[in-house]
This record gives sequence, structure tokens and C-alpha cells, in this order.
Amino acid sequence: MTIGVIKEKAPEKRVALLPEAVGELVKAGHKVIVEMGAGESAFVSDKDYQDAGASIESRESVLKLDLVLGIQPPEGDKTGMGKNQVFIGSVSPLGDKALIENLKAEGVSAFSLDIIPRTTRAQAMDVLSSMATVAGYQAVLTAAVMLPKFFPMFMSAAGTIKPARVLILGAGVAGLQAIATARKLGAIVEVFDVRSAVKEEVKSLGGKFIEVEGAKEDAAAGGYAVEQSEEFKIKQQQLIHDRAVAADVIIATAQIPGRKAPVLVKAETIKQMKPGSVIIDLAASTGGNCELTKDDQIIDVNGVTIVGKSNLPSAKPTDSSRMFGKNLMNFLKLMLQKDGTLKLDFADDLVKGTCITHEGEIVSDRIKQFIS
Repeated sequence: MTIGVIKEKAPEKRVALLPEAVGELVKAGHKVIVEMGAGESAFVSDKDYQDAGASIESRESVLKLDLVLGIQPPEGDKTGMGKNQVFIGSVSPLGDKALIENLKAEGVSAFSLDIIPRTTRAQAMDVLSSMATVAGYQAVLTAAVMLPKFFPMFMSAAGTIKPARVLILGAGVAGLQAIATARKLGAIVEVFDVRSAVKEEVKSLGGKFIEVEGAKEDAAAGGYAVEQSEEFKIKQQQLIHDRAVAADVIIATAQIPGRKAPVLVKAETIKQMKPGSVIIDLAASTGGNCELTKDDQIIDVNGVTIVGKSNLPSAKPTDSSRMFGKNLMNFLKLMLQKDGTLKLDFADDLVKGTCITHEGEIVSDRIKQFIS
């Protein structure tokens, strides 16, 4: 099998596979062709790929191969690929119906690792969790740099500096990593999540779990948050408001797959926050948890800095690429046969659940529900 690795479009800095992963494929008997300059933004040279056994060729050549690996689709909405070609990446199809229709029309067999079923067997391929780990870590570091105060308590001859107060909205993978990082930096951390199951995890990391009674949970949601009642939202909003105005930093991570992100921090709350406070909104690309968030922008509202960044993993491109590549390699093991051929086994729930389109049809049941 000849496998291609494309260069991502700016501002994306990650690459689907680093040379170490390419070397594994070459040792297994596959030929790997990497687009010229694919690893530059992740601090990997073409020579590094060549040393791992890959060939370096043009984008046009890579896009003609039977199997193409990337993160985003090669040309945004339109891949530039065609029938009988396979693309594997992380394309966020639940937020882009036009992309799905284009993939159908092109006849591409497209797989997106960010919709892989959340099962025990899929954990080693779960790019959402891997990238959320990076995002939670980077969010806290970004806030610490922007905040005009220290995170930890300092005691010196010049007096005592009080620790920063951090409010984290959502205790998924990103939120839990943000808790751990903020606590390591010495901040006081409070956490909101509608799922009571995460309470012990929050406490074990040193965070204080702020519980709102009456939360609705759904075991069928696979560990994700679900839409809440209006009564619950009112209670939640008041508690979040009270904690937010006392906070120095808010890390917002709450998202519902395939839905607009819940607005948890209202404009009125931001107006009452302390000047110099920082909000890092990881849900910016789906509308934001903060009412005033602007995607891919940093804005100032009455002295409060709001950072609308959903792709913080790109800020740590080397290790993000390494983690993404490991997930991707584990997924490829479901498809690449010992004789070097590619088998798309749709009897495998992970293969079917991750497939967006194949032979002009939508395969994933989850995507079918999203389109309908």
C-alpha cells in the first residue's frame, strides 16, 4: 500500500504523522509519500521523513494516492480527491453539512477520528481525548501569561500574594487537564459540570466541584453532556455568575457534539468581572460558552480579555502531532492487512462509526442522524 501524508493549511501547525510513525509503516512494508514541507510547522524537516524511509513529493502527487492521511480535508470543503480514494483525518463533520455533501458527491471514502464511537476498544484511537488533553493544558498556560497576577500564592518580605482563582466550565478531558495544570501552578480551582459522575475526578485533582441540583444525565450519551431543562439552566446561570465575578480566570470547555455550545457566561456577567480577568473559550468554534466570544479572536471587554481559541493543540504542534499520529496508527491497524492491502471492514463498529462517506453514501449512523 502507498500511503500519502498531506501538509495542513495555515494556521494549522500539526501534521498527521511524524517520522517515527512513518518509519513504522515503512518497516511494515508500506510505501509512504509525504508532501513537501508537511512537517515544517511541527519542527520536522523533509530530510527527517526521508531518513525514516519516506519519499517527498508534490501535493498533486500525494492527492492521487489511494490512501491519504491528514488532519483537515486537503482543500477545506472540497478535498480535491475522487472515487476509490480513502481519506482519514479529523474533519469535525458534525459541524459541517456542506462538507459531508461534498464528500458524498466526490465519492471519497472519508473517515474522521473525532466521531469514533466512545468505547473501551476505541480509546487508543480517540483523537478528541488526545487533543483535549493538549487544549486543557495550553488553555491554562495561555491564561497564566495573560493574567496580570501570579497563579500561586507568594510569601515574601514584600508581603503575601494571594493565589489566583480559576473557574473551569466542563470537566471532560480538557477540563480535567486544565484542573491539574492550574493546581500545579498553585491556583484555587472551582469546577462546574452537569455530570455528577465526574465529581470524584475533580476532587481527586484538587478542584472544588460546584454542583447544581437537578441535572439531567443520559447513559446513552457516551459520557458527553446532554441538553438541560430551562429550570436547571436558570439555577446554573446564577451559580456560574456568582463564581465568575469572583474568578480571575475562566476556562470554558463545555460542548455538546453536533450542537451549538451552551452559553454559560452571559454578557452581564462579564461586565461585572474584575478588570484584568481572562476567559479562555475552547468552545469558540461552536459558538462559545461565553456570550461575547469571537472565534479565532482575542478581544477586550471592559478590561476582561476573552480568548476565542478552539484549536489550541496547534500551539503545541510537535507533541500534538505525536499524539494524533499514535491514534491514527492504531486506527490504521484495523484496515491495513499483513499482505499490504487496505480492507474497509464495515462489520467493525469502529470502522463503520468513523466512516463519513463511502461510494457516495453516508455510512456512520451518527452522521445520518445529524444530516436528517
